[in-house]
Amino acid sequence: MIALYWLIGLAVLLLIEIITLGLTTIWFAGGALVAFIAAICGANIAVQIVLFVIVSLILLIFTRPIAMKRLNKNRVKTNYEGLIGKVVKITKTVDNSNQTGEACVNGQDWTVRSYNDDEIIEPGTKVKIVNIEGVRLIVTKYREEN
Repeated sequence: MIALYWLIGLAVLLLIEIITLGLTTIWFAGGALVAFIAAICGANIAVQIVLFVIVSLILLIFTRPIAMKRLNKNRVKTNYEGLIGKVVKITKTVDNSNQTGEACVNGQDWTVRSYNDDEIIEPGTKVKIVNIEGVRLIVTKYREEN
């Protein structure tokens, strides 16, 4: 009878996974499958629960990062994420000491700070956006690759 509960649990977890398509319950469905097999083989309930927990955690910890990397490789970056890596020109001198610096990105003016605090970047210089902190672009001087 316990095996039936594991089978129902497995079906529910798979149904949730199919509905959400977000890799949320598939790891626990794997644990439920192993617990179901253990129940069929005659293992007691404590062993089944331990197997469920251990297998679910192992799947979650070791396979989720791989799955997420494969699924997200074609994800289009939106909003500010799309700015990181972009090359732009400085419109006002970047000087972290004086807290100055500006660049126009996609028609919008952004406050700019240099990644290196002691570096001053003059207007017209091409820079690469390496990070965004709040409403400030963090940039480094762009060096064209050959």
